[in-house]
Amino acid sequence: MLPRLGEKFTVIIESILKPRQEYQSKDYAKSGLPKAPAITMDDEIIVEGRDIDERELEDIIQKHLSEKR
Repeated sequence: MLPRLGEKFTVIIESILKPRQEYQSKDYAKSGLPKAPAITMDDEIIVEGRDIDERELEDIIQKHLSEKR
């Protein structure tokens, strides 16, 4: 879903994949990073610790891009 949306909205998508155990570790919890799965845009957490509907994510991307103009 994310690569397709990156092409649709001409935004750069970076995926970070780690083993589940690493996301559940104490060190990860101390890092201040969002609970996986998560999506951030320009350091703003869009969704954290749950999945998101594609249409909802599209709406958020559109709103975010319009605010940047």
